[in-house]
Parts: sequence; C-alpha cells; structure tokens
Amino acid sequence: MKRIFQIVSAIEGYDPDALHVEKARAAIRACLAPVTQTERVPVRAALGRVLADDIVPAIDVPGHDNTAMDGYAVRFADLGAGQAMLEEIGVALAGKAFAGSVGPGQCVRVTTGAVMPAGADTVVVQEVVKAKDGKVVVPPGQKQAQHVRYAGEDLKKGVAVLRPGQWLRPAEIGLIASLGIGEVRVRRKLRVAFFSTGDELVSIGAAPKEGEVYDSNRYTLHGMLSRLGVEIHDLGVVRDDPAQLEAALRKAAGLADAIVTTGGVSVGEADFVKPIMAKLGEALFWRIAMRPGRPMAFGRIGDAFLFGLPGNPVAVMVTFYQFVREALLAMSGRAGDCSLPLLKAAAGEPLRKVAGRTEYQRGILYRDGGDWKVKTTGQQGSGVLRSMSAANCFIVLEHERGKVQAGEAVQVQLFEGLA
Repeated sequence: MKRIFQIVSAIEGYDPDALHVEKARAAIRACLAPVTQTERVPVRAALGRVLADDIVPAIDVPGHDNTAMDGYAVRFADLGAGQAMLEEIGVALAGKAFAGSVGPGQCVRVTTGAVMPAGADTVVVQEVVKAKDGKVVVPPGQKQAQHVRYAGEDLKKGVAVLRPGQWLRPAEIGLIASLGIGEVRVRRKLRVAFFSTGDELVSIGAAPKEGEVYDSNRYTLHGMLSRLGVEIHDLGVVRDDPAQLEAALRKAAGLADAIVTTGGVSVGEADFVKPIMAKLGEALFWRIAMRPGRPMAFGRIGDAFLFGLPGNPVAVMVTFYQFVREALLAMSGRAGDCSLPLLKAAAGEPLRKVAGRTEYQRGILYRDGGDWKVKTTGQQGSGVLRSMSAANCFIVLEHERGKVQAGEAVQVQLFEGLA
C-alpha cells in the first residue's frame, strides 16, 4: 500500500504549512478508494444508497403507444386546412384498450394513458373540440402525432438506464420500480466512527464544572453524518490522555472505513497526538490557508482514513463540509463530482476579508426585488455556533480576494439540500 505522504507530496504546490483549500481537496481525493463490498436490498430500502450494478430494462417503458392527454384519437390524414367532422366510434380508457380500429372519418374518445387505438396517430385535446350526438368537430391547426407517447420513449428494453455509482434518489427508485424490479444491488454503507477529544468536555446530562463545556461537536457531527446515509459509530468523548486516545483510535480503526475526530490538532494540543498517530498508522498535519478551520489532520490507520478536525464548533462544520463530506461520498462509491455547487449573488453589504486565505463566512441569502443578495449573520468567530444556525449559506471568498464592496458578486454554497 502506497504511503499517503508519497501520494500527496507529488501534488504540485503541496505545502503542509500553508496549504490552499483546493490542494487539500486534491490531496485527499488522490488517496481514497470506494468500498467494494455490495449487498442486495429491496427497492424501497435503496433510497440514498449507491448503485453497484447496471439497471437494464427487460421491458419498454411505456410498453405501448399511449395517449398523453384526455381527448380524441384521430387519423391526421382526416384533418384538413379547415375544421373536420368525425364520427366517434368508441372509448379507450387507461387500462382498458379500444378493441377495434379507427378508419377514415372516425375517432375514439381517449383518457390519458390509454393504449393508442389502432389506425389513429394523433390526439386532439378535448378542450378544443365540439362533440354532440356521436359527431366530433375538430378545429384546424392540429399537428401530426401530437399528444402521443410512444412505446420505449422513456426506457428501452436492453439499454442500460442507470450505471454503477448512481446515487439513488426518489426519481431513481421510481424508475427502477417502473421496470418491475423489486431488488437492487448497492454498495454497502460506509462505516464512520467519530469522537471528540478534550478534558474540558462534558456530556449532556452532567453538570459542567468550572472550565467545562458541553460537547456539542458530536451532536453536530452525528447530524451531518446522518444526512450522508453512512453507518455511524459514536465513540463518545476521549480525554487528553495518550493511552485513551490510542485505545479510541484502535477501536475506531477496527470498526470503520473512516474516522472523524474533533479537537487536538492545533500546534500546542497535538504534541501527543502526532506520535500516537505515527505509531498506529500515518497522519499528515496541515495548516490550511482558510478561515475558519486552519488546523487539520489527514491520515490512515490500518484500512481506515482519518480526518482530524479542529475543536471550535464552526470550524468543525466548515472543514466537514469542505473536505470530509466529499471524501465520504467518494468512499461510498458515488460517481461524479460530489463537491458542493457554487452559486453567485451580490454582496448586500461590505465584507471584511484578508487576501491569502479562503474564507467561509456564514451568510443569509435573500431576495431584494428581482435580485439575489447575501449578507453575513454578524459575528463570525469560529466558536459562535449560532452563526451557523442563523445562516442558510456559506459566503465563499476566494484565496486571493481582499475586502468586498457592497454590490460585488460573491460565491455562495447553500445549506439546504446538503447530502
């Protein structure tokens, strides 16, 4: 197995003491591989999972030419430049086909989804015709083959419609069900173990002593991991003790494909963390040119990848969304670009920014007339978790950018829809 340091050090511009955000993402991506084990699950249980096999239809969908609107099935050849009068000879309903055939001067009343009657090639919507005593008057201006859905128009027999690596959303679940497929093969769920570190942390339910704080990071991490559909192992709080940390990391590596820790990676705190991680596996300690979230560790213990995040609550969330989320989705086997999309909006106020680092300011995206604008939530300290609760997006200010004037275009990442 190639060492992580050998992989990442070959990346152009790699500097662990001043690492650009994009270089850090590239370094992580270069080291990862998706899980290979698979399992078969019922279609309803496959929501949010990653497909492992091609889905190849054994049938056409739709299985027959059918009507897309309520109206009348006609022969286009019977419609001239003016209005046409036709004889209604029957009815075709969804699930109940018309048994005969449409001849010259004839038509059949149809409902949406009905099998297209033999001989007919066009549907005229009921709203435009005049029907009385078995006679139907069709106005001019109709188009041949209008409002007809053809067999195999959606899915064709024998042609793969979903490929391995596809994230199965509600649309994919419905598509698979439309083929009559009851079970699918998916990659097994990624296993993620996580814990917080620090003597100052106290769990919910206990009374904090002087200098202690409630451990919110584990709850935040649990929420973010739950949205990714991974298998979660919460190992609790680990004290600032080398023996406890080593035991926790050994346990996590035995349980999981990925380990996420919070705290213990900044310069002073990491003195005993580094030798333990070096003893158990391999870890790189980075100073990333970003705010918040500068200190971060990335490594591997056994077969498990390690993500050591800062301890401040906002920094935990920012580093998770900018690095860990994408990595875990890639490890789950999801194909394509898993990074969060960047959208543009106008700054609704001046924004303070120092060139030389990428900043993730907590923002509120809002409508101002016909334009989208964004403003900060106010205080932007990395310990102010309220700034994340009040925000609906990150304002992403690029590495080389300085202060921003009101009205300038900025990039935003929306919170809603994260997965």
